[in-house]
Amino acid sequence: MTRRMANHHRTAGRIGGYVLRATHDPREYTANARSAFLTRFEREVDPDGVLPPDERLARAQAALRAHMLRLAHKSAKKRRRTAARQEAAQ
Repeated sequence: MTRRMANHHRTAGRIGGYVLRATHDPREYTANARSAFLTRFEREVDPDGVLPPDERLARAQAALRAHMLRLAHKSAKKRRRTAARQEAAQ
């Protein structure tokens, strides 16, 4: 694929994304994906399914937040290391 064609596809995709965002609530078209992702954490915090649904959901949301914070922490750590290496190289 040529670079021009790749740029065209990327631009067309961005246009489609903006049209979708302008005409629909993102919570509508991402609800299934978010639910499936949260189910992963529900299974993690209650593998035997013994907790009441509201408690399982609360714990799953906390586990999801912890997961996202871990990712953010790892990303920040990596950015600091990369910046330090670039500074040392100069």
